[in-house]
Amino acid sequence: MTQLDDQLLDTVAGGAYHDPHAVLGIHAGTDSHGDPEWTVRARRPLAQSVTAVFADGTEVPLEHVRSGIWEGVRAGDAGRYHLVTSYQDGPDYVADDPYRHPPVLGELDLHLIREGRHEQLWNVLGAHVRDSDGSWGTSFSVWAPNARAVRVVGDFNGWDGRGHSMRSMGSSGVWELFVPAMGPGSNYKFELLTRHGDWVTKADPLARFAEVPPATASVVVQSQYTWHDGDWMARRARTQPVSSPMSVYELHFGSWRPGLSYRDAADELIDYVSAQAFTHVEFMPLAEHPFGGSWGYQVTGYFAPTSRFGHPDDLRYLIDRLHQADIGVIMDWVPGHFPKDAFALARFDGEALYEHPDPRRGEHRDWGTYIFDYGRREVRNFLVANALYWFEEFHVDGLRVDAVASMIYLDYSREEGDWTPNIHGGRENLEAISFLQEVNATAYKRYPGIAMIAEESTSFPGVTAPTSGAGLGFGFKWNMGWMNDSLQYIKRDPMYRSHHEGELSFSFVYAFSENYTLPISHDEVVHGKGSLFGRMPGDHWQKLANMRAFLAYMWGHPGKQLLFMGQEFGQMSEWSESRGLDWWMLDQPSHAQLQSFVGVLNRTYRDHSALWARDSDGAAFARLGAPMWNPNVVAFSRRDWHGNTIVVVANFSGTPVYDYELDLPESGVWYEALNSDAQDYGGSGVGNLGVVHANDAKRARMVLPPLGVLWLRHDPEAHIPSPSRG
Repeated sequence: MTQLDDQLLDTVAGGAYHDPHAVLGIHAGTDSHGDPEWTVRARRPLAQSVTAVFADGTEVPLEHVRSGIWEGVRAGDAGRYHLVTSYQDGPDYVADDPYRHPPVLGELDLHLIREGRHEQLWNVLGAHVRDSDGSWGTSFSVWAPNARAVRVVGDFNGWDGRGHSMRSMGSSGVWELFVPAMGPGSNYKFELLTRHGDWVTKADPLARFAEVPPATASVVVQSQYTWHDGDWMARRARTQPVSSPMSVYELHFGSWRPGLSYRDAADELIDYVSAQAFTHVEFMPLAEHPFGGSWGYQVTGYFAPTSRFGHPDDLRYLIDRLHQADIGVIMDWVPGHFPKDAFALARFDGEALYEHPDPRRGEHRDWGTYIFDYGRREVRNFLVANALYWFEEFHVDGLRVDAVASMIYLDYSREEGDWTPNIHGGRENLEAISFLQEVNATAYKRYPGIAMIAEESTSFPGVTAPTSGAGLGFGFKWNMGWMNDSLQYIKRDPMYRSHHEGELSFSFVYAFSENYTLPISHDEVVHGKGSLFGRMPGDHWQKLANMRAFLAYMWGHPGKQLLFMGQEFGQMSEWSESRGLDWWMLDQPSHAQLQSFVGVLNRTYRDHSALWARDSDGAAFARLGAPMWNPNVVAFSRRDWHGNTIVVVANFSGTPVYDYELDLPESGVWYEALNSDAQDYGGSGVGNLGVVHANDAKRARMVLPPLGVLWLRHDPEAHIPSPSRG
């Protein structure tokens, strides 16, 4: 039996030792004759007796040594054992000993963590229900390199972690412990002893479930879900989103139809999105966040779907059902910043860990948040693995990366002198750029057919260029220039639009410089901006006509489309996360007609590959205008790889244009594939009786409806009848 230092025993008993397994548990030795013997130590304060009972039935009584530490010796073989503890006026407590179990992390895992290259980090850090040396329980592991000691607290130990201190795994900065007989549903946190001698209590950074806010504990979870979207996933892997139809319905889950859980929403959301014929839904952030008013953009649980709407398997069910209905799923992802809440990532182990230590690079003063330290290997690993986690564990089809501009510029929202340049003296955040390149390249390598989408509001070059060519490697970039210019244009009275044609057409100058998505997102219908309907000029009929024209122009414009919920039926009030959409507006026939129009718009768009197959190819696009240029009319053609052609003609004036002459790409018959002014949609019914003829010189004469858009489809097989004789 080894004599241990009293101070060491006191430290272990207090749960403040960095390697409790070196003292507690079972340890090999030899007796005075050189024969093998095993020393068992356990922490059992206030016990009257403690006995180690081995699998072969051998009982080894332990003696109290100091501060609740008990010790006993067994000769011969070791083997598994459990502890039987008796207390005054209470039943015996029988339990496996956490400290007899070997580490659950192997050397390869620790090496990859040190290198920042563990692409499935969520499988080794956090809480995992598993078997260890014949015992069922939960393993805990956490990265906290600055901590002097770490322990697990939870409802399983009365939130007293002194009996569940974790062992340090050396230079990796990882701490781990296996807790026998602990299973799903248990609440837990980590207690960390800082270098300054303070204990801080933190939620698990890699928790995969959490308590419903405002509670903040992490929750042990084990997925039991079986996926049924194999056909969708196989088809996705063979598909390139950039050359596929993509019209996205963006929604805030909690206010789309308040009160629905993930599972409850499946039928309603599928029915609605299918009827509207959107190809994808995009959820505003569903990672756990403490404050609902942040809309999910201040994340505290990057690996935990918010428990507000159910269990993680319920979210899996929702996504699975959407896939089975041929609807893709995009998730908002927020790697640009995180909140300062004391229970989460901020100053995690008492030091700046996840955040950059220099406040000039590590803090968003405008937002009251911290900025990740993108130059630290382990932090990059945390974020890269998090992106992969949503693809791997939840089968999402894309991540829309929030606030990219705030990441790639060191002077973003900073005054002169309040930021530090990079090593070349520039304003670019080279570490953040490198991180974005890494996450994009890794995601596309592992999950072909997915989409990484940048919300990037500047002219930073090469956002969607491949990383092999020094680009950021995104699949798409939000076209914020188009959004700002087109909304500025459409809100003008039609009487004055002729003086501002450039606001509508300037986007054609750069439309093919990146792979673009055209966003009318939640950001455009909050903070006093009103709804999209509210931006439209004129009386009620004119507002709806402007809505149809704007959306038809948007869907015809090069790029994919995104529309925020409620705008498809012309919600009049500004969106608020605290209440549901104004679904009652669909009782008004004119708004129901707008909703019907959006469904037709999506179906017509999907049916015509000329509108999406070559979105990023300038050779497939041409401006039209001869011979009768009109500043209120914007016309252009789109073509697919097979020569199929769509012409978009938009008249943004408030009056019809009769006998409008336009040179089309081909002679012959052009059918009205879409007329936004059709009476079925609440329009005035002005048009061309469904067909336009272009003569041998490719010139056509047509009627343009007021505040209306025509989509003309060329039919090379159609025949123009000769004039009747006689």
